[in-house]
Amino acid sequence: MLLKDRICIVTGGSSGIGRGIALEFAREGARIVIADIQETPLQGKYHEKDVKTTTTQELERLGVESLFIKTDVSDVKQVELMIHNTIEHFGGIDILVNNAGIHIPGESRDITVSDWDKVVSVNLRGVFLTTKLSIPHIKNSAYGRIIQIASVHAFGGGAGPAYASAKAAVVNMVKDTALEVGKYGITVNAICPGYIETAIQDYLTPEQIESSLKKTPLQRLGLPKDIGRAAVFLASDNAEWITGTSLLVDGGASAKA
Repeated sequence: MLLKDRICIVTGGSSGIGRGIALEFAREGARIVIADIQETPLQGKYHEKDVKTTTTQELERLGVESLFIKTDVSDVKQVELMIHNTIEHFGGIDILVNNAGIHIPGESRDITVSDWDKVVSVNLRGVFLTTKLSIPHIKNSAYGRIIQIASVHAFGGGAGPAYASAKAAVVNMVKDTALEVGKYGITVNAICPGYIETAIQDYLTPEQIESSLKKTPLQRLGLPKDIGRAAVFLASDNAEWITGTSLLVDGGASAKA
């Protein structure tokens, strides 16, 4: 097992990509905190239509110790409490996966300032807060890893001004944080998913989904497990000399110039 007994926090772990990461970490022996605004998984109209069990229930079936902590990552007090409860329960933190994110569709002319603030608050501020408050504890780990879930939209437009801008900032933050914590042996990297079959895609039309499939050279859409396996690699000893980088996991969709 690549992550046996390592203590991991996965934000946004109740559904979608976060759930997929948590399950793959569990299969590699990690002990996991699920930090999310709700424990009930989301169900989509296109994907994840029949998800009923919680992530912690699935982790228990895999025989690993887990804990759900209700957390709004944009709220500093809630993040502080989540970190405190993690340390109280598990005694430390080895791996942080910042996956929590939201998307509110709308072009610059349409999206409200309030919705802009909501997206940036979760997708950027939340990443900063959770990283900032975890570092003092991850410094004590012999296996320190920070993995930020960004997006292919960090490198181009198409997902709205708030989402794309926040994800681009996360990619840059990875580099800055990697420089900051490298002296402690902590690695910091981002995963940039393409189209992944999750409930968050509900805002799209069937035609848009079909268009995404046609643009993907590997001729299928991504699954949460695909991001989970990439995260396992970056969290493992196999990636101990990789830091400050961003890994595109999109089935080749961004390969064409």
